[in-house]
Amino acid sequence: MNIGTIKQNDGGIYVGKIATLTIAMTIALREVHSANPKAPKFEVLALSQSRAWVQVGALFELASNSTGEAFLNGKIEDPSLVTPLYVSAFRQDDGSYNVVWSRPTRRRDLASEMAPKADDGLPPLPGADETAGAGTGGEGAEPGLGQSSAEHAFAG
Repeated sequence: MNIGTIKQNDGGIYVGKIATLTIAMTIALREVHSANPKAPKFEVLALSQSRAWVQVGALFELASNSTGEAFLNGKIEDPSLVTPLYVSAFRQDDGSYNVVWSRPTRRRDLASEMAPKADDGLPPLPGADETAGAGTGGEGAEPGLGQSSAEHAFAG
C-alpha cells in the first residue's frame, strides 16, 4: 500500500510526506557516510510540531531477489507510535521514491501454521480402546479393582 512519496529538492535533499489514517508527517532522508557495509544508506528524519528535524528511523539499501533492482527498506519508530512503521521505498523513473507500508510476518505465526494438528501423530489416550462395558463388574472389570458387589446388594 502506497503511503507517500519522497522527491529530491533543488538542494539535493530527499524530502517527502507519509500519510496513513493515523500518521501525517513530513520526512527527509540524510545520507549516512560509513565504511561499515551493514550501515544504513539513509537516516529518516521527521519534522516535529516545533519545526525541528528529529531522527525517527533508517533505511537500508537492498536488492530484489528476482530482478536485482535496488530499493530502500527500514522502519520508522517514535514513542507516539504503538508499533514501528515498516516501510520500503522504490525508486521511480523520475528519481523520486514511492513509499509503501508493510506488516512484518511473524515467525511464530508461521511456525504455528506449519505445526501438526493437536491430534495428529499422537498415541491413543489410555483406556480409549477399552469397551464401553468395562468397569461395570464381571469379566470386563479393570485389572486390580475386583468385581462389584453392588448389583447383588440392591435386589429387587
